[in-house]
Parts: sequence; C-alpha cells; structure tokens
Amino acid sequence: MALVNNAKPAWQMPNMVTNVKSVEAFPVSYQEPTDHNRFRSVCLVKITDEDGRVGWGECCTYFPEATLAAAKLVEGLAEIVVGQNILHTQTIWRKLHEHSWWYGTGAGLTSIAISGIDIALWDLKGKALNVSVLELLGGPAHEKMPAIASLHGTKETIEEMAEEIAAHTATGLHGAKVGFGKLGKANLGFEHDRDVEFVRKVSEAMGPDKMLMVDLGVKNSWDISTAITRARAFEELGVYWLEEPLGHDDPQGYAALRATSGIRIAYGEREWNAAGVKRIADTGTVDVIGLDPGRVGGISGFVKAAEICNLARRQANAHNFSTAIVGAASQALSWSNPACKLLELQPVYGPAQADLVDKPIWHENGYVPMPTGPGLGIEINEDLVASALMDN
Repeated sequence: MALVNNAKPAWQMPNMVTNVKSVEAFPVSYQEPTDHNRFRSVCLVKITDEDGRVGWGECCTYFPEATLAAAKLVEGLAEIVVGQNILHTQTIWRKLHEHSWWYGTGAGLTSIAISGIDIALWDLKGKALNVSVLELLGGPAHEKMPAIASLHGTKETIEEMAEEIAAHTATGLHGAKVGFGKLGKANLGFEHDRDVEFVRKVSEAMGPDKMLMVDLGVKNSWDISTAITRARAFEELGVYWLEEPLGHDDPQGYAALRATSGIRIAYGEREWNAAGVKRIADTGTVDVIGLDPGRVGGISGFVKAAEICNLARRQANAHNFSTAIVGAASQALSWSNPACKLLELQPVYGPAQADLVDKPIWHENGYVPMPTGPGLGIEINEDLVASALMDN
C-alpha cells in the first residue's frame, strides 16, 4: 500500500508566516582601507518579525549627510512596513515606491532607503523559510563565479601600484578593476602617457591571463576627444573595459566613443532603478552596466534591472564596494542572474567586511562560492554596529 505524505512544505507552514514587528535604522561610520583609509558611512537596516527573527539590509550612502538622511527616511517608511506579511517583499517594495511619489518615486535617497529595507526583508524571508536568498531568486544561473579585485590606484609610483595589484591577483583573482582620480599620489586619469604606462606595467605584472578594468573617478573629467584617445590606447593594451570615461550620463558622447573604439564601455551604477537602466541600455552605448543593490532598489530592484541587461544582452555587474551586507546580497544576485559574469571583491578587508558578519564573502582560488545558509547566509555582529553608530 502506498504511503501518503501529508506534510506541508516549509513555505506553506503557518508558523513560518508572520508579520513585521519593527524596522530600525543604524547610521554607521567606518574606515575603508581600500579607499585610502578614509571614513565612509552607510545606513544599516534591521527588520524583526513577530517571532523574533531578524533580517539585515544596507543603504549604500557613503557620505555622512546622506546616511543620516537615509536613516530618517527608513524610520519614516517603517510604518508602511510594520504589520506586513514578511513573505510579501514585492508588495511592500511597491507600496514604498507608491508612498514616496512626491519625494522620490524610486529615485535619489528614496531609492537608497528602500534598498536597505528591501535587502533586509529578503534576508528575513529566507530565514523564515530556512532557504537562501539564492534559492528564493530561483537558483544558480552559473557553474562558477569568477572574482576580480576592485581597488583604487593611490601610490606615487607606477611600479609600486603594479606590484601591489599583481600581489592581489596572484591569490587567484582573475584580474583587477582600478579606480583613477582617487585620494593619494597616483595622479591617474590626468596624463595620457602616465595612464598608458600604468596600464602597460600593471598588465605585465599581473600576467597575460588577467583582466584589467579602468574606472574613471569623479575627479577626472574627460572630454570626448580625450576619452577617444585613451580608449584607443587602452584597447590596444587589452584593457577589458573602460568605466565611466564620460561620467554617468552623456549618451551623445558615449555614442561618439562607441563609433571610434571597440573597447567595452561600462557605466550605470549611478542609476536609481530599472527604468534608468533601460534608458541607457536602449542607447546602445554601454556593454557592462553597474548595479548597486544598496542603491538601485535593493534585491527586488536589482533583479528588475539585471533582467533588462539580460534581455538587451548586456553584462550586469554588481557594484560590490561597501559592507559585507551588500557583499552577501551581491553574491546571491550575481549567482542568480545570467547577465552577471563576475563579482568584484575588495582585496583588503576592514571591519565593515571582515568583522561585521560571521562569514565574510571571499573567493577560493579566484572563484566566489555559491551562497549557503538561510537568507543572506550571514549573522551580524551587533556589538560592532553599536560601536560604529554616528551621532544622529
């Protein structure tokens, strides 16, 4: 006689489905070794359900005034979230956008605040159902996830920087993305000959099997002619992509650059939502679109934007340059979407990456492992959060 199993799957079990009890904002400040040890700040979000389970998210704000503003927005938006079913992430995400119709509608600081809430809700939902966020997103789209180093050029001599970057990639990382125009004495992005020498020596030091990406900073302001000249030189030297050579929003300039160089062009990480990502994808001027889950509407917003990239046959790339919370979200999102081809890792971790969570995201011989554990798969060091709080 056949046995009938009447047990309900975990996601149908009534005791797993509870409502949000509280939403808390924690504006914190920390030193970032990969950014010349300057102080950065973000707003962390903690959401607790009626059974005491906790999910954590992050508003990727970077600057103290934006962090404090995001904290106030999270606190104000909390009344929309409290009492909602913890499984209804899409419904809550939509309600938050509808509520903010006058002061954001999914853009600006509103998007950053919603991002932190949304990431925390996905973490909480995964913990309630005892499944990972990757499983909630439909499972892996890749067999492997290559990792690269993401850092800034800061030292005075090119030789020093080449040695440093090559040491990072020697751990197995598949290449490096280097930010120009940052703090320190590197003076990158201002002189053609120095930039070309930098690319040549770093490429030689890393070896022929490593990728080099160049990321222009906000202190660099290239005109179209300069961007074309650099792009052609970098293309000859094998630069894998050139990021934001004309800033974040110059469709005509990028069209001119596209017409004169075959180098991959990357931008998009300063867009707020899927609509902005579609706008730049439709211009045909971008190959790699950066997406920050702590800015683009959280996990829900990232999924919508990455699907646009996938449909447009553009590469999506998580802007994973913040704390371990955004790192864990970026890991799950990158594994789940076919448009994501690699994951950036800061090669030197500070407390925000190494000590904030019990299992920091890292690589194994150049590959980021598939995320495991319920939710984002991490537990937060709340003592560290308390010690890093900003004056509110």
